[in-house]
Amino acid sequence: MYKRLLVPVDGSTFAEQLIVSAAQVARNTKSELALLRVVDSTEDEAAARQYVEQLAAPHGATALCVPAQSEGVAAAIRDEVRRVPGTLVAMCSHGRSGALQAIFGSVALEVLRALGEPVVIFRPYPDGPVALSKVGRVVLPLDGSKLSESMMPQAAELAKWLGARVIVVSVIEPSIKIDPNVPASDVQESGYVRARAREMSERYGVETSWEVLHGDPKEAIPSFVRSLGDAMLAMCTHGHTGLRAVMAGSVTAHCLRDARVPVYVRLP
Repeated sequence: MYKRLLVPVDGSTFAEQLIVSAAQVARNTKSELALLRVVDSTEDEAAARQYVEQLAAPHGATALCVPAQSEGVAAAIRDEVRRVPGTLVAMCSHGRSGALQAIFGSVALEVLRALGEPVVIFRPYPDGPVALSKVGRVVLPLDGSKLSESMMPQAAELAKWLGARVIVVSVIEPSIKIDPNVPASDVQESGYVRARAREMSERYGVETSWEVLHGDPKEAIPSFVRSLGDAMLAMCTHGHTGLRAVMAGSVTAHCLRDARVPVYVRLP
């Protein structure tokens, strides 16, 4: 699936937090690890190149230093991805609030838009990164919408690449019911996630399991992922807005903020 993991760095310690985990993933998947520094015309390119080479050396990574284009940093990252097919971008976000752009960071959001394909985004923390030596599980939240389900093939391929299994999850919100006369129940919800998990296993040849969570999705999903210790998330940025909907735009933002794991995310 992926042959190269590309980690953009910008000179900040926040942007560097993903390198150790990315290096471990690259080793586990026998993929190339490349660190990319994009510089503009006002910066000292020689110093920037030395910086990225020093970061790359301990991990046996490729050091790349390219000039920013007139279109901006995101366009330079996009072009580097297209230069080497099979490249997955993994980058940090500085997001701290609930707004989509603030959560993803302007550059990360621009990269998502420019690429039109999933990107791994990790929110950095002042107390440092969470050690993730191996990703054993890919958690895929589904809300019954076609949009959330459109992530199924990509989550399956990601899990196969990582040597992981997929956990399909859905959330029952106690305060929301489809019909006043038909209470939401574990029986209804488990039938849906069980069927989607079986479909993924049969169609994509990946090991799957399923879970029904309870509560507010913005809290239940991050809490569940944190409890696993070896997981990452695969999500679209928003789902449908009807009853019992998982408003995955805001859910994704909360997961980035609170789950403390990388999120494999795609814009619709």
